[in-house]
Amino acid sequence: MFKSVTFSDFAYYIVEKARKCVTLQTDMAKKNEIIVKDVTIRTMNVNGVDYICISDIARQKNVIDPNGVIGNWMRNRNTIEYLGLWETLHNPNFNPLEFEGFRKEAGLNAFTLSPTRWIESTNAIGLVAKSGRYGGTYAMSDIAFKFANWVSVEFELYLVMEFQRLKANEQVQIEWTAKRELSKINYHIHTDAIKKNLIPEKVTTAQASIIYAEEADVLNVAMFGMTAKQWREANPNLKGNIRDYASTNELICLSNMENINAVLINDGTPQGERLVKLNQIAIQQMQVLEEHSNRLLLK
Repeated sequence: MFKSVTFSDFAYYIVEKARKCVTLQTDMAKKNEIIVKDVTIRTMNVNGVDYICISDIARQKNVIDPNGVIGNWMRNRNTIEYLGLWETLHNPNFNPLEFEGFRKEAGLNAFTLSPTRWIESTNAIGLVAKSGRYGGTYAMSDIAFKFANWVSVEFELYLVMEFQRLKANEQVQIEWTAKRELSKINYHIHTDAIKKNLIPEKVTTAQASIIYAEEADVLNVAMFGMTAKQWREANPNLKGNIRDYASTNELICLSNMENINAVLINDGTPQGERLVKLNQIAIQQMQVLEEHSNRLLLK
């Protein structure tokens, strides 16, 4: 028995695949950093949760001993109570007994507490201690902002602003990648129509690929005004293909055109007529999409 797939299931699959692609690209490009007042602050994502390196933030107060800054922050009773409340709300495996012990001692002259000791004793997840040359203490974004406020109110405001900008850029990239994935899936529909209606039986793989490439260029010419080969010749220093550099609106339009072209192929419409129709559709849809985008920008 096949399980029926709803549109929401399909949309979730596309977005999640796009999100994983963006995460992989971010890791490969080492773009998991933000610049706050000319200072590099590292970030990382653990199981979908964003963490910010508070060791980098602590260097704003003491470049030589950032761990000492974090240690002083964690000696504070208010800090312990905040960390304990955060863990209680977000961590079902949090150890409240160990937390109570730390809370009672917090503020005393002899009391000291390191991130590692806090994590190991209470099963905390709000802080992550990484060792090694590029290690440091990372905190979930809420906690990191709290620490930044303790270090410098001004720095916290800039940190929040830059972190929000980072997440907004990631969301834009996820949306672009999702549309790119949708375009690829629609292209399978397109190639299936080509296979059933345009490729004769008993041709070689090489011969079949020529027909697929020609039909792909029908869409390329209708959308971009050039074939894939012409684009490569005009852009010898760029990697990938013409569609990897398409805008979000162009990807939406391409996705629609692939479906329309598949219908036209199934109806037996000659290639020349299809090219003219697809070009007209591309012009019309791009005008609508661009006008819609401009209206959103003006709001």
